[in-house]
Amino acid sequence: MSNAVIYRTFGGPDVLEVVEIEAPLPRPGEVLVEVYAAGLNPAESALRRGEPMAGSPVVLPARQGRDLAGVVLAAGPGVERFTRGDEVMGWADGAQASHVAAPESQLMAKPAGLSWEVAGSLATAGTMAWNAVEGLALGPSDTVVVTAAAGGVGCLAAQFARLRGAAVIGTTIEMRFDLLRQFGVIPTEYGPGLAGRVRVITSAPVTAFLDFLGGQAQEAVALGVPPGRVLTVLDEQAVEAEHAVRVEPGDLVALGRVAALLAAHQVRLPIADVFALDEVGDAYRALDRRDAPGKIVLGLRIVEYPGQKVREPTIKEQDVTIGVPTPHEHLDVVEAVPPAIGDGSVRRRHREAREVPQPPVE
Repeated sequence: MSNAVIYRTFGGPDVLEVVEIEAPLPRPGEVLVEVYAAGLNPAESALRRGEPMAGSPVVLPARQGRDLAGVVLAAGPGVERFTRGDEVMGWADGAQASHVAAPESQLMAKPAGLSWEVAGSLATAGTMAWNAVEGLALGPSDTVVVTAAAGGVGCLAAQFARLRGAAVIGTTIEMRFDLLRQFGVIPTEYGPGLAGRVRVITSAPVTAFLDFLGGQAQEAVALGVPPGRVLTVLDEQAVEAEHAVRVEPGDLVALGRVAALLAAHQVRLPIADVFALDEVGDAYRALDRRDAPGKIVLGLRIVEYPGQKVREPTIKEQDVTIGVPTPHEHLDVVEAVPPAIGDGSVRRRHREAREVPQPPVE
């Protein structure tokens, strides 16, 4: 048997369920992957809310998720590149599950230098960021504005642009200014008047505008950026009214190049927090609030790393043993990685907010 995230009606995170299903069997050209980590993406929230998106319409009940990393358990007929025990990363429909049958053509070998959490978060954010920067052919003569520059797509796009020599101005909240400075990005705040704040920072012409927040196309217009150099992910109005360009996820070639840069530590992807599969609703609430730098990940397997530090197990009150503390499996991991990596504060704040003190046991 396998566990998977589904939703039967459109709505917020509350409609998500974790259900038990038959373990999938790989068809020709597919492999069965035991999923270790699955990254979350804002587009998944939009689909679940029933918002119109490019591509096929959602048929209910629907599975959720796209990005994954894990280990191959079995290979279907015709599979040539993978065999049992191989570590892989990539994408597949319904990736938020303990086991997924994924097309061989959508998977690549996971580099040894990548953590599972990062590898399971790259297929969408990493290739979108790569396509945005490569498509604009950015270089040393460019000055680029990146909105939501501390988010999963934004922080990678900002770093790719810096690697090509471009000057990058990124928007975020003030408490994350230091995070952006680690990436060589000049930080400025969200909110109205962005064009004016950019003009204070630089007198150079802004040659590209990457809007990963949405709703900022008018600021790009005010900065004189040509429509063909204004890129967006989810802002359909900007595409229709301002003729901005929609950025789509890339292919395995793009994923391989992104993974190689991360494995070589030339760029970094912050992991804000790791949630258990049965906490998927909490994970999407954190994602939708945009209160996390980098990526939020579902961790389906606890993976130990050399030198890791872990917090004490979370204690939860169980209905059948009211007043009796019961150790609960945790997945918060802080790796020996660069300081941009998150410390689990998103999940900790969420847990503290919902905890209610229990009366002492007589």
